[in-house]
Amino acid sequence: MDVIREIFGLLFGQDPELRQIIGVTLRMSSLSTLVSALLGIPLGVIIGSTNFKAKRLVNRVLHTLMGLPPVVAGLMVFLVLSRSGPLGTLKLLFTVTAMVIAQIVLITPIMTGLTANIVSVKAPLIHETAAGIGLRPFQRMLYIIYECRVQFISTVLTGFGRAIAEVGAVQMVGGNVQFKTRVMTTAIMMQTNMGHFEFAIALGVVLLVIAFLINSLVSRIQESAGLA
Repeated sequence: MDVIREIFGLLFGQDPELRQIIGVTLRMSSLSTLVSALLGIPLGVIIGSTNFKAKRLVNRVLHTLMGLPPVVAGLMVFLVLSRSGPLGTLKLLFTVTAMVIAQIVLITPIMTGLTANIVSVKAPLIHETAAGIGLRPFQRMLYIIYECRVQFISTVLTGFGRAIAEVGAVQMVGGNVQFKTRVMTTAIMMQTNMGHFEFAIALGVVLLVIAFLINSLVSRIQESAGLA
């Protein structure tokens, strides 16, 4: 009963810190997913649709980066943004920007690898069609993106799911600062460590509700567009 009361209190309460946490979580996850998609999908299309000598090596490196441990990504970004790092003068450490950068490092290889796998299956037939209608290389890439748009939506959702559930990297570079860089996952970890299990479970349920609503919205968009 305590957990249920906590959940309803979080969902329908007026806690300013909770609103801040949810806002930072959604802003960080959405921005990092958008940037990763803009970087990863075109790169994945190029890798998946072209043949070059080092393609096997590139795929091996890419698959390795897809499994990059979050704490390693967080450490890399922390060293770059720390005072003694090359970008230390920007003073980005322990900010939402630093958290977004860490998320991009984690998510971009995942989107690139998934995109490359999707495109490599359809590339031969698409290339044949594109050659028949005389498309230029850039037009061909746009055509591939259009033909694989349904699968790419799933790829973006996979990236968003990884972003909104991440804790290790964002904790390291964000610092879990109250009313600044605290997000749902770091708040859950903090509450668990403090022994506030009911509140931590309630936060977890709220996180699941947010993820469910976003996935439902995307599914509705797919259905209305005739893509699902």
